Amino acid sequence: MFSLQNKIAVITGGGSGIGKAISKLFAKQGATIHIIELNAAAAQHTVEEINADGGQAFAHTADISKQPEVLQVFERIGVINILVNNAGIAHVGNLEGTSEADIDRIYSVNVKGAYNALYAAVPVMKAHGGGVILNMASIASLVGITDRFAYSMSKGAIYAMSMSVARDYMADNIRCNSISPARVHTPFVDGFIAKNYPGKETEIFEKLSKSQPIGRMGKPEEVAALALYLCSDEAGFITGCDYPIDGGFIKLNN
Repeated sequence: MFSLQNKIAVITGGGSGIGKAISKLFAKQGATIHIIELNAAAAQHTVEEINADGGQAFAHTADISKQPEVLQVFERIGVINILVNNAGIAHVGNLEGTSEADIDRIYSVNVKGAYNALYAAVPVMKAHGGGVILNMASIASLVGITDRFAYSMSKGAIYAMSMSVARDYMADNIRCNSISPARVHTPFVDGFIAKNYPGKETEIFEKLSKSQPIGRMGKPEEVAALALYLCSDEAGFITGCDYPIDGGFIKLNN
């Protein structure tokens, strides 16, 4: 079950964290992996790990906020069967703590970046009989999170775009879903805490861990397992859905 044999998968932000876990699991299940990543060294490291384990992967350096770069990468890749829009950045601040520059920065990567990958992938999928798209949203797209104004805006857009693409391209045999993780322990989270809460890293990590009713953060591998199911043929009846993977955050925080 859940074989991706003979599938070609494009994963943005596959150099670390959730994207890396997805890349490695998809390769283990037989997919050929193409990582699009701004951090060339991180992408190459993931590729080397996959190839050492007997998989097949390639790294492409690109800024996903720049459409010409994204289109060039997709043109080089050619046929694709799976797109995982995973790349993203964060910002701490409420409305008043969010400048125009902050909004533009978050929008350009989290929203426009996902749009650019969709814009490049959908015509290719249409031309070759269909495909599967998985977009990384967040619990912040579904509930109010303190001091996450810009980030929540961007992930709400991801959720809405996922539903729109699912509806518009159903007849083209393209499925599109999203995943909404709560806090997942990745290098991104560690860097985020260190940058925004210097000197309070242990305290904030514990606080963020306990904000999930289950009592801990998620693991990248747990998100990857859900991503694998949604991108496999076994999930062929699923489109236009969002899947929280949140340790009970949305439903059980009472």
